[in-house]
Amino acid sequence: MAASIFGILGVIVLTVTLFTKKASVEAGKLTILNSPYMTVVVIAIYLFTVYLASKCGNLVSAGSATLSAGAREGNRFWNLFSFYAFDNTNQKAADIRMYNQFNICKSYRVEDRAFGKNGTFSKFYKGKGGMLLIAQQALLAVFTGMVYLYVCLKAYGGAFDIGYIAQYVGALTAFSGQMILLFEGVTDVRLNGNFLQTLYEHMDLPDEMYQGALTTEKRNDCKYEIEFRDVSFKYPDSDIWALRHLNVKFKVGQKLAVVGQNGSGKTTFIKLLCRLYDLTEGQILLNGIDIRKYSYKEYMDIFSVVFQDFELLAAPLGENVAVSKKYDREKVKEALVQAGFGERLETMENGLDTCLYKEFEEDGVAISGGEAQKIAIARSLYKDAAFIILDEPTAALDPLAEAEVYEKFNEMVGDRTAVYISHRLSSCKFCDEIVVFHKGSVIQKGTHEQLLADTTGKYYELWNAQAQYYNDDVKEAC
Repeated sequence: MAASIFGILGVIVLTVTLFTKKASVEAGKLTILNSPYMTVVVIAIYLFTVYLASKCGNLVSAGSATLSAGAREGNRFWNLFSFYAFDNTNQKAADIRMYNQFNICKSYRVEDRAFGKNGTFSKFYKGKGGMLLIAQQALLAVFTGMVYLYVCLKAYGGAFDIGYIAQYVGALTAFSGQMILLFEGVTDVRLNGNFLQTLYEHMDLPDEMYQGALTTEKRNDCKYEIEFRDVSFKYPDSDIWALRHLNVKFKVGQKLAVVGQNGSGKTTFIKLLCRLYDLTEGQILLNGIDIRKYSYKEYMDIFSVVFQDFELLAAPLGENVAVSKKYDREKVKEALVQAGFGERLETMENGLDTCLYKEFEEDGVAISGGEAQKIAIARSLYKDAAFIILDEPTAALDPLAEAEVYEKFNEMVGDRTAVYISHRLSSCKFCDEIVVFHKGSVIQKGTHEQLLADTTGKYYELWNAQAQYYNDDVKEAC
């Protein structure tokens, strides 16, 4: 709007002489243009015409705003399926091409309810909206014609040379455009307030997570102890208990394996430990103190987690591991080697400065799912936290590569507490204790040998369900 105001002021400066210069006394009837009353009438007609044109545009904007709910839905469909239809990334391109999924995407783009040929916006602009736009353009054409008529008559009457015609016509035409922009700007501010209301409501939502103030004790010996005491949890807007009456205690320096079927509560257990959610019932204690009483940031500093859905950035390899522009290069290399990425690193011409993916660098390196997981593990090692948690981080690795990673990782962990979540029970054999989850509860605890000795237990069932396939493969090979 400020630009429009300055534009209008500029037009006034350029056109003030149009109305002050007098037609020659020899111009006959055209001398009526010298009358101040005529000048007032002309200016009033110009302003009224521009106002009507602006009003038409504002009514169109207001009408479009009433369709905002459909526009939001339409934008989601349009943007999502446009992205899928023309996606060339490794993550989606294979499936899209194999099953011709772009045909589905294209159909959504064509048949979208909001923006389709029979959609709400199409009906609006075919009807009232279209008529208003036609009226606006017609009024602007009338305005332009009146400008040419008035300027040319004054020039013909000898008020100024013919060369000024272009200056005055151009300035007054620009005036109409700036006035319309000014009126539309005022209207848009008012209408967009409705869209901002949703944002303000979101911003005003209370932060229900309790923020403690206690300082997390800095211990060089990593002597931290975690206890889940009768913990229960439901996800927001759900009536199903994800965890129920959970009691688990981590011994200092313990290697703990968490196993169970999909949906048994393993990942929820980790999210509660990291305070990504606050529990519904019970307590989680760090060295005997409720974790909600600690400063959230300081509490998070003692954890290093590799989630199932970890994320790497289109940035240099070293920065991905250190999560920083400045980092200890030797420590990053050591973490990558420990995670099993050493051989791949040696093949990279730019080493730690090699950019991952090609979003920003043409010479960026595409990495496999297994390599990405190794980088994510290296990131957790680099942080050097007291608790290290691996939530199915080796799912994309073959069994031999996974065993190698766990063997090296176990050496790197040292006396720190480590938690492993894995579907491959063979990778949990080296752990000090194994906790078996089932339907949101811990139903078994013990070492691999102890749990395997219980032939009626869930662990024995899961172990043999996997072992039979390996045994069948061995028999076929023989």
